[in-house]
Amino acid sequence: MNDLAAELRADLAATIDAGDWRAAIEAVPREVFMGAAVYRDDMDGWTPVHKSEMTRTQWLKLVYRDTTWVTQVAGVTAEEAPREPVPVKRPTSSSTLPSLVVRMLRIAGISEGDKVLEIGTGTGYSTALMCHRLGSGAVTSIEYDPQIADRAKTALAIAGYAPTLVRGDGLHGYPDNAPYDRLIATCAVRTIPHDWVTQVRDSGTITTPMLGWTGGAAFAHLQVSGDGTASGRFLARSVYFMPARPHAAPPLEVIELGVGDVSHTSTDPSLLTDDTALFVAQLAVPHAQHAWAGKILTLDDPGSGSHADVRPIGDGRWLVHQQGPHRLWDEAERALTTWLEAGKPNQSSFTITVTGDRQWVSLNGSGGLSWDLLA
Repeated sequence: MNDLAAELRADLAATIDAGDWRAAIEAVPREVFMGAAVYRDDMDGWTPVHKSEMTRTQWLKLVYRDTTWVTQVAGVTAEEAPREPVPVKRPTSSSTLPSLVVRMLRIAGISEGDKVLEIGTGTGYSTALMCHRLGSGAVTSIEYDPQIADRAKTALAIAGYAPTLVRGDGLHGYPDNAPYDRLIATCAVRTIPHDWVTQVRDSGTITTPMLGWTGGAAFAHLQVSGDGTASGRFLARSVYFMPARPHAAPPLEVIELGVGDVSHTSTDPSLLTDDTALFVAQLAVPHAQHAWAGKILTLDDPGSGSHADVRPIGDGRWLVHQQGPHRLWDEAERALTTWLEAGKPNQSSFTITVTGDRQWVSLNGSGGLSWDLLA
């Protein structure tokens, strides 16, 4: 009965070139962490796929695909959902594709002898991989959602692992087991919590996805200094993870278009379909959210009531409407112009620095140009 699962784990480890994590991939039973159902992303929404409706072979082959499987949408697990498509809503928990899990663990530099703090237990699969390699006593993991935390605790126990599991806000870390050699987050943050910095040892590292309200994503890797600061770079390839619940964007109300002060621009707003350009614009307007209404770009800051929309009028020109205390398009356009003049550098050309009272991102070769993330 277990031969098929073991064979599929070995195939997965070979397919994703697991390297130093091969033994862990081959040993940890991902099926234990998937529960009895997952969501499939369909055109009409999220459709629950139940283990009970498949043969064991079909289910195991699904489990061991190098795929992210969503396990919770808008707070409802796949087991609890109606057996029909759930309208498109934000996923709130998932089992990340194993190749990305391994990539993150490698970038974090996690190896034998390290003590690790994981932010976002999720299903517990990545927690189990670290437990297998480092030993359960070296792993502390925090989960914000009580239901998800309980499911992960049960799955880890079934798989034979006993890390320190904490239910709570991972943005505060877990000082009881500090200092840590490595901190790795499996949820995205807008800014780096300073509690993380203070709980990682001198020369230890923080590896985390970042995601702002504008939708710009980045993948940060920082080294901590003994003076309570941290600095590092963004990786060349960004990753998209669900935001930490306290860092999620607030809801937007229906916005009226075409109101406010009028101006014109020759900067094409479709630049924001580029991942790095969106990241750059977000540095300038960190409290804004962006959307498209057909060919019209909208930027909205619900906190200040600021709004901008940009629409084409032909001949390489766009009409801009802006209102509120912040001129969102003007601020985003200035940052985009700097980026374009610098030759459209990748996110890996940007650095991030964290101190007790400041946090900023700088562009190399820009004459010291930087953006404060805590403004």
